[in-house]
Amino acid sequence: MPGPTPPLPLPTDRLHFAMSPVHEPAEGERRHRKERLAGALRIFGRAGFEDGVSGHITTRDPEYTDCFRVNPFGMPFKHVTVGDLVLANQDGQVIEGRYHVNQAAFTVHAQVHAARPDVVSVAHCHSVYGRALAAFGDLIDPITQESCAFYEDLALYDAYTGVTVDSEEGRRIAAALGSRKALVPRNHGLLTAGDSVDAAAWWFLSLERCCQVQLTARAAGRPVLIDHKAAVATREQLGGDLVAWINYQPLWQDISRAEPDLLG
Repeated sequence: MPGPTPPLPLPTDRLHFAMSPVHEPAEGERRHRKERLAGALRIFGRAGFEDGVSGHITTRDPEYTDCFRVNPFGMPFKHVTVGDLVLANQDGQVIEGRYHVNQAAFTVHAQVHAARPDVVSVAHCHSVYGRALAAFGDLIDPITQESCAFYEDLALYDAYTGVTVDSEEGRRIAAALGSRKALVPRNHGLLTAGDSVDAAAWWFLSLERCCQVQLTARAAGRPVLIDHKAAVATREQLGGDLVAWINYQPLWQDISRAEPDLLG
């Protein structure tokens, strides 16, 4: 005897699915980027990416496109609020805010932004596994679904020149990044870029995990590589900034609900 008829499926237009918002005018987008920047810094703080005063995330101002907001020099990531963020011009001169910026770090970020008008945000920190991989002058192999997102979209800056303090070195780093979304500066760490703060932050978090997985797998044995065709296909599915934005939303929801003071 047949059982009861199950309920009909809900129309998909009644189901919530967040998409990257668009704000008009510029002030709305400016506020949005500032909130996401403060949130990303706190998430990075939770993840332990901070190392003294090293580590920065920048976001381009939507109106003054050669100016960028960045975390204040010397302030713990976990304490940053929207009101603490600093706006600096292409030369690293502060034009809004109460704090200095780390000139060495800002030099690199400014040159990446200058070379890539499509990039809204750049993230660079001295994370543990990122530094470990960078010590080998190595890149990520296609050994997992997540690592395929970086397949042929990750560059190596095969030089180490100490603390970057001049714009020419910043331009060389930007040139090494090219059109890709991520860079491994040898003996240094990781750098990621995206068309939103959310995307740049997600790529950094994901790349750091990929470094951890690869180093762990290699220590245990010889990982099996995903073949070129499958790696490319997976990258095309998972390697775009919109996918990164979607993946990042649970982290944003968590930090903004757990620590609403970041919006102050």
